[in-house]
Amino acid sequence: MQLCLHHMMKNYLLFLISIISVISSCGQKNDNNTMSDYTNQLINETSPYLLQHAHNPVDWHAWNPDNLLEAKKLNKPILISIGYSSCHWCHVMEHESFEDEEVAKYMNEHFYCIKVDREERPDVDQIYMTAANIITGRGGWPLNCFALPNGEPFHAGTYYPRKDWLRLLRNISDQYQSNFNKIEEYAKKLTRGIQMQETAISDQTAQKLDANVLDDLVEGWKKNWDYKNGGMNRTPKFPMPSNYDFLISYTQHSSDNTIDEFIDITLTKMAYGGIFDQIGGGFSRYSVDGIWKVPHFEKMLYDNAQLLTVYAKAYKKSKNPLYLTTIHKIIDWLEREMLDNSGLFYAALDADSEGEEGKYYVWKSEELKEVLKADYNLAETYYEVDKKALWENQNNILLRDKDDAQIEREFQLTSQELAQKISQINQKLLQYRSKRIPPGLDDKCLTSWNGLIISGLIDAYKSTENEHYKNLAINALDKILTTQLDKKELWHSYKNSHSTIPGMLEDYAFLIKACTDAYTVTSNEKYLTTAHHLTKVVLEKFYDSEKEFFYFNETNELIVRTTEVHDNVIPATNSVMAHNLWQLGLIYGNSRFMEIAETLVGKVQSNMVSFPSGHSNWAKTHLAISKPYYEVVIVGKNAEQEALKFRKSFHPNTLVLYSNSESDIPIFKNRYQDKETLIYVCEKGICKLPVKTIAEALKLIQ
Repeated sequence: MQLCLHHMMKNYLLFLISIISVISSCGQKNDNNTMSDYTNQLINETSPYLLQHAHNPVDWHAWNPDNLLEAKKLNKPILISIGYSSCHWCHVMEHESFEDEEVAKYMNEHFYCIKVDREERPDVDQIYMTAANIITGRGGWPLNCFALPNGEPFHAGTYYPRKDWLRLLRNISDQYQSNFNKIEEYAKKLTRGIQMQETAISDQTAQKLDANVLDDLVEGWKKNWDYKNGGMNRTPKFPMPSNYDFLISYTQHSSDNTIDEFIDITLTKMAYGGIFDQIGGGFSRYSVDGIWKVPHFEKMLYDNAQLLTVYAKAYKKSKNPLYLTTIHKIIDWLEREMLDNSGLFYAALDADSEGEEGKYYVWKSEELKEVLKADYNLAETYYEVDKKALWENQNNILLRDKDDAQIEREFQLTSQELAQKISQINQKLLQYRSKRIPPGLDDKCLTSWNGLIISGLIDAYKSTENEHYKNLAINALDKILTTQLDKKELWHSYKNSHSTIPGMLEDYAFLIKACTDAYTVTSNEKYLTTAHHLTKVVLEKFYDSEKEFFYFNETNELIVRTTEVHDNVIPATNSVMAHNLWQLGLIYGNSRFMEIAETLVGKVQSNMVSFPSGHSNWAKTHLAISKPYYEVVIVGKNAEQEALKFRKSFHPNTLVLYSNSESDIPIFKNRYQDKETLIYVCEKGICKLPVKTIAEALKLIQ
């Protein structure tokens, strides 16, 4: 289908292929001079990305029903320009073209221009990114899509230099006037192509789950692993946390040590690399090379949320102190730079400051000498200054290449002395760095991404027993439940005490998981009943019983109602709902929930072996359904203390629940005893006789 549409585009719209589209990397805005002579409709928005364009001479409009109706009335072609606040090339294009008066004048005269923050409207982005992939075979941001007044696309590309952009605008405008019938015909065929891509997987018949598929998936996947530097054997390198989350769970069912070795080398190299902010904590979105050295310096909440989970589970299994340090540093950064006064977390930090990518984070050796003085020699060795850390223009991206033991021997330090000295060095550098002009902050708080960070913090708590991490998670969750949730209505974005944009499936899915996770560490039934309630809302609003998939959004305001199936940097919403339904089905004894979960996984099973990375979160739920999986139910006055004891051991394929009192939740019902605390070990709803000690319970699992 994609090749066919691509061929049609050449026949119908040859004039539109002006340059090869460039995949945008993710950085952040240049320090643009505000064009105060101009103010457009975006001034009324809350999105930092949209507000950055509010003083462009382009007459930008926001994506909303009123503006879409106005576009139809004006009968102009729509230019839909999509980006986000930490997208480097989005801001390059803004500076080159959207701030240019000549370009803006042409755009205003001939197009109805709509700006979209893809983080606010991922549903809109999905549709037009699919169009770009069909037309050009690739996508990225900025995404610039041209559409009929009804929203049907007929051309899409990414970044264009000013000269090429202006030429493209003129070609499209001329052809829109002289060859409208051909453009309209192509737009309808392209829209059908998008619809066909949406139905390709949902039309598949659900297969009976076969545990051997997971073994085949992992075995085939190994060919793509980089056993030297970790991650996949390609560049650029993205962390892809759900890949390692699945593999960590899978190792419990495998005796293949190469999987553990691959996970360890990946997590170690990432924590050592420039992709991790060695001074301030937090991971950048990806590295441009194959050794995790040079990041695209933006930091996204969703990456760090999921990496917290991965490092927490890896630490619980291995007790590697590097993983523990990484957890602490991520959370230190979250509290210092990403925590809103409300208790929610911001979306992202830019890559650029003062118009330069990474300027805030890099160091010249002379600068380090001046700041650190007597500590410089240790820092020089520890952070590979002017060696592996050397980048461009004599700047260093601080990173590591030696483990602590090597440094301790070289400088004749104990592990405690080294840790103390490195902490002092980091504090000095962090204090000095804080005086620089910082990168821009995207200060909207997204419900979906906050759901991810709540789950990440809870996983960190489970592995470290640090109560503060649990409190951060619960505070954020309580804030979402009081500000973003109103009976059946969940809001997507929160900023300045104002909730906007109706929630999409990603908001519900990640919040359901966050609520369930919170219940496992608090036993507060409010969180569980909320998860249960939201799941029923999702089934009512988003589930298509004929397709047996969940739609991404509730309404049909878009040209295509999309379903998100492939796991990416963020897991697919359908795979998250499969996980939610399986867990809640076990807790509530709800066979329908469990049947839907199994059907969802069965629908994608045939694609899992050929595309492991795009099905890693699916594979995790497949693992729970098709391999041994246990519910450990602890009931009695000492249930919480016993749950803490159980969680000290590493058992990823278990659901540990506790209740200190009587409960009507089905999995606890009629199990409470006044005089003793009992532990029930169940396997997919079938429970063994209760035992009284953790040691006995562990024997039943092992």
